[in-house]
Amino acid sequence: MKEKMLISIMVILVCALSISNAGSSELGEIKQKLSELDERTSKLEDNAQGTNFRVFWKEGLNLATEDGTFKLKMGGRLMNDWFWSSEDDSIKTSFGEQEDGVEFRRARLYFSGDIYDNVKYKLQFDFEGGDADFKDAWLCITDFPFGDVKIGHFKEPFSLEELTSSKYITFLERALPNAFAPSRNNGIMLHRVRSDERMTAAIGLFRDTGSYGGNSGDDGGYNVTGRITALPIYENDGASLVHVGAAYSHRNPDDTYSVSSRPEAHMANTFVNTGSIAGDRADLLGLEAAWVNGPLSLQSEYITSEAGRFTGSDVRFDGYYVQASYFLTGEHRKYKASEAAFSRVKPKNNYSYGGGSGAWEVKVRVSELDLNANDITGGKLNNITTGLNWYLNPNTKIMWDWVHADRNNIGQANMLMMRLQFDF
Repeated sequence: MKEKMLISIMVILVCALSISNAGSSELGEIKQKLSELDERTSKLEDNAQGTNFRVFWKEGLNLATEDGTFKLKMGGRLMNDWFWSSEDDSIKTSFGEQEDGVEFRRARLYFSGDIYDNVKYKLQFDFEGGDADFKDAWLCITDFPFGDVKIGHFKEPFSLEELTSSKYITFLERALPNAFAPSRNNGIMLHRVRSDERMTAAIGLFRDTGSYGGNSGDDGGYNVTGRITALPIYENDGASLVHVGAAYSHRNPDDTYSVSSRPEAHMANTFVNTGSIAGDRADLLGLEAAWVNGPLSLQSEYITSEAGRFTGSDVRFDGYYVQASYFLTGEHRKYKASEAAFSRVKPKNNYSYGGGSGAWEVKVRVSELDLNANDITGGKLNNITTGLNWYLNPNTKIMWDWVHADRNNIGQANMLMMRLQFDF
């Protein structure tokens, strides 16, 4: 705009000088040149509007063109965990001593955004453990008449808790049945959300991959996974809701299948393990439900896995959890209907010394994972987890979990954990 104003002022001065000394033919030529100059200036201004980015903060650093055609968001998360444990001697004998420790559970950076209104993208790396691993690396085309098509490395559509970001889960770790959830793999997925966002459906074809998004070229590892959800009740911007859903996955592992799990503590040792099962088929079924009524929230899932074996009968394992949480300060869990998963909690009053208290949430969960079936004795594990979350602001929280783990027929362990979390 400043450039255009300067050009206009110069044009007026030139006109004034030219008119005083020019004839009618010369005046016509001047007018034509002025018209051409004005047209070129307008084109330059229009082009600039399409490429200039405005920068703003919305729970992360965002850039967007004036017309909204291109968007870019840069973000990340940092989770610093502390762990203490006390366990029976029988647990030490069977699984080793649970060493106290500290770790960066997650340290991630990502870029995401929109291209030409109809293509979304995300690229995310995790630096936990000292190296860079792929997490999300995908493109999504959003204007197909039958739904969005996502291609790349991302989470298979299975399990409410798995599809809820680690930034927004209620406990430090996901519940025991999450041992069955497939998480991220390479694939192509069709995802559709009903216009009123009261129902979602997703189905995809996936290939088992490692942390770098590739595999070893085996003949197995093709999976078909689908999920459907509904919101029979959704009122007051999600302060009152009922969520129900079901998911199914048919998997083709490369000759072996196994399931194992720690208690709900990442720095603990593995307590249950099927070992390698010789077979090339596994079927997962997951049922999920959640209820939010103001500050009170209930959530539960049941997951079963049936593995086909080359020799012997099929084996079936299962697990479940039931959890409850309550905001002492009156907030409620946020729900993102388009993703059919829970989202960011925003305190009514951010914490400040002598000012707001932030948001405080108490929580409890009961979970079980049974990996015993026929001649497979992977073990049975029961957990009771309780704790407290303090949301200082929408981007910062401190979490405390106490886990009581009961390994059937062996012994018990008590674990205390704390997390300092920041994300943007």
